[in-house]
Amino acid sequence: MKQIAKLAAVLAVSAAAATPVLAAPQTYTIDSTHTFPSFSYSHFGMSTQLSKFDKTTGTVTLDKAARTGAVDITIDMKSVNTGYETFNEHIQDTDFFDTANHPTATFKSTKVNFEGDKPVSIEGDLTIKGVTKPVTLKVTHFANMPHPMMKKDAIGANATTVVKRSEFNAGKYAPNVGDEVTISITLEAIQN
Repeated sequence: MKQIAKLAAVLAVSAAAATPVLAAPQTYTIDSTHTFPSFSYSHFGMSTQLSKFDKTTGTVTLDKAARTGAVDITIDMKSVNTGYETFNEHIQDTDFFDTANHPTATFKSTKVNFEGDKPVSIEGDLTIKGVTKPVTLKVTHFANMPHPMMKKDAIGANATTVVKRSEFNAGKYAPNVGDEVTISITLEAIQN
């Protein structure tokens, strides 16, 4: 009887050791020195203007085994950088970003869609100027690897979507100044 009990205990330990450990979701903090949301639009049909935001915070959660994730980003709208100080101030006025009343914009994912091991799109809610609209970010690049300098697991990604600024109560001068705005996000995040 003792032999059977010992054999059962050995089998139980062996089975536990052979059972794969499920990966838990990992949280990554946005590296604000390498994360820059930018936006571009047609300027009177003459050129495509490009501007960015210099201050972004947030987190990315990734569960590789379950192929799920989450993205939570906050953009400091007062950090807008158009390349021209006067226009930086102008675009923060009530006709556009109204940063006095709405100093931040946010993106909160509702679903991350994967093909194989990589996310290909991120569905979520974009809030600008107090208006929230559903958007889908198309992921055009994704990397998950050890950061060469920090020696921690890291994520890098590029994603893009197109919105109408008039839908966020920021449509002054449309359609002469393009209503459609392409938002692109270059993101790096380091594991906590």
